[in-house]
Formats: sequence, structure tokens, C-alpha cells
Amino acid sequence: MTLREEPMLLPGGLVAILHRPADGPGGDRPRRGCVIVVGGPQYRAGSHRAFVLLARRLAAAGVAVLRFDHAGIGDSVGDAPGFEAISPDIRTAVEALAGACPGLDGIALWGLCDAVPAILAVAADDARVTRLVLLNPWVRTEAGAARAELTHYYGGRLRDPGFWRRLLRGEVALGGAVAGVLGAARRSRTGATEPAALPDRMAAALARFRGATLVVTSGQDLIAREFLDLAGRCPRWRAILARPGTARRHLEAADHTFSSAVWREQVADWTLDWLGAPA
Repeated sequence: MTLREEPMLLPGGLVAILHRPADGPGGDRPRRGCVIVVGGPQYRAGSHRAFVLLARRLAAAGVAVLRFDHAGIGDSVGDAPGFEAISPDIRTAVEALAGACPGLDGIALWGLCDAVPAILAVAADDARVTRLVLLNPWVRTEAGAARAELTHYYGGRLRDPGFWRRLLRGEVALGGAVAGVLGAARRSRTGATEPAALPDRMAAALARFRGATLVVTSGQDLIAREFLDLAGRCPRWRAILARPGTARRHLEAADHTFSSAVWREQVADWTLDWLGAPA
């Protein structure tokens, strides 16, 4: 299938690229759309050009895709406001995709890490958004991060025979390791003092969303581990993730950005399946 990739300048000085199929006279008419939302200190290409490759894969299967730089990132103007303040830019991107591709049956929002809370702040209030794909959601609290560090980082090191060999050879600073464990243990007990925690706001937003949600997590990532720990111990999150129309996928070997070709293709396959497009 021939693809079209068109640069766009959105209101507010946001720079975007629209990907869509271009077969047939006048171009194909995609029925489903997807907006890729950038998270962290990235721009619209994504780590390892992952967003470019994903957009082309989806467009080749008939999905119209918009990837964009929010304010202060990449080629867009302004100052970066932080992930909790980019919801207006996401709404602008949804409007631009809907205008460029009239007749879409629905629009999905796809995002990694701290793009997830920004997506959730938008999704329930726009009827055009019918599906979400949320990767390694950022649910960071000081206590949650510390628990994940204790369990999955320090716990993993203690179970690693190589760590003990390095310790016996004097290659590990024992004082630093002990200080790290004690510091993480202390921070893990601060959860009760954290007001209006981000995970609570995210849970409330996701509970209001009435579309379909796919959550994808990595095994080799502390951000994902913090989310998985939360999902396992918090009744509210367990109930939300168990709702009909919500699915979860996990890649145990993958890192935070799904950096290998194998992991990237698996995420693309799951995304296509979730969007209802032919693989």
C-alpha cells in the first residue's frame, strides 16, 4: 500500500506529521485513526525512531496516524509545560486528525510513560476517542518508586550470584549499596503523606472512560514495575483493569521503550489487533 506522509502546522504552533494510506483515486478513506502522544523528553520521532516506524506500520494497515510535538518539544513553539499540562495540545491533535480525515469511526490515543496520565485527562471528555493504548504508565509517587526499587532492583541484585562475586572481589561499594537500600526503604513509607497522588487522579479519569483500553507493560523497567505493583495491590485499579473492554499485554524481556525490533513489532501487532485493523 502506498502511504502519504504530510507535515502539518496545528493551532498554537504545534508541528505534526500525518500518515495515511494513499491507494486509489483521490486516496484511501481510512475508517480508524490514531494520535501518538509523546511522553518524556522526546519529540515526535520517538526513541529509536519508534513512533515513525509505528505510524508507518499502522498506516500501511489502513489507519490514519498523527504524531506531533506538544508545546516546547521538538519543532513546536513555546515552553514545555510538563506532562500534566499538555492535555490542550492532545485535544488540538485529535481535532486536526478528525478534520484531515473526515468520516473516521473512532480515534485511538497511544502513549508511553508520562504521556499516559496526559491521555487519561482527555479521553473521557471527547466522544471521538474510542480506544486507548497505554504503555508502561507513569504512576509515580515517591513511595511507589521506592517499593519498586526495593523489590525489583535491589531484590534482583541480591538474587544475582554475579552481584555476590563482585562484592567479594571488592568491586561493589558495600556502604553505597546499604545506603541505597535503607534510603529506598525510608521513602517507601512516605505514601500516606502524599496528597492527591497521581495514581488516584489517573484511576478516576480511566474509570470515566467508556471506550476500550489496552495496557502494555515491560518486564525490565522500574516504571512498569511500579505500575504493576500498584495494579496488584490497589483494589480500585484492579477493578478498573478487570472491566470488560480492557486488556493487558506484557513483554517480560522488554525495556522501557521496547527498543529492539522484535519488541517493537510485537507492540505494533498488539496495537493493530486492538484497533481492529488487519495485521
